[in-house]
Amino acid sequence: MSLIYILDLCAVAVCAITATLEAQRRELDLFGVAVISVIAGIGGGTVRDLLLGRLPVYWIHDSIYVVVGITAAMLTFFIQRNIRIPRNFFLLPDAIGLALFTVIGTSIAMSLHVNWLIAALMGVITGVFGGVIRDILCNEVPLIFRTDIYATAALVGALLLIALDSLGMAHNIALVLSMFVTVAIRLIAIRWHIHLPRFRAYE
Repeated sequence: MSLIYILDLCAVAVCAITATLEAQRRELDLFGVAVISVIAGIGGGTVRDLLLGRLPVYWIHDSIYVVVGITAAMLTFFIQRNIRIPRNFFLLPDAIGLALFTVIGTSIAMSLHVNWLIAALMGVITGVFGGVIRDILCNEVPLIFRTDIYATAALVGALLLIALDSLGMAHNIALVLSMFVTVAIRLIAIRWHIHLPRFRAYE
């Protein structure tokens, strides 16, 4: 079992957890939570595979991804019913999920020998689209559009992985380092409210 496969399963589980926490705040029932959590968990990778022409998409021929997503969602659902989890708690697992999916998406694109820029974009797409789908289904403005540095953290992580790999670093070590850098950037942005320049409304 490869490190990429393990990280991919962890990413699906983490994304399903964050989707469950978000969905429960919308007072959805168990079925609604399960559906949103699974779709959010596999959404980014599905978009990546479609764009890269990797068909059928990864979870079609390996249903363990769906099983992991449903299991993580169910456990989180029942834990949340008995233990009140702070509203902002989901930001931590969301940052971890962002990092995991980013390095996985980038690594998969690199294995297909696409251009480095396309590989980085595939990493960002894999990292952010699950959260975008989650927020849309929960009738929220996607987190990527209303929060501190998010997609930028994914882009930095993706580019770092590509750079370290091109310098000859062992791929698994480069994966872990890039993941930690992505998480660190995201958490620092949350802690000190760092964001990119925004348009100011004129009156």
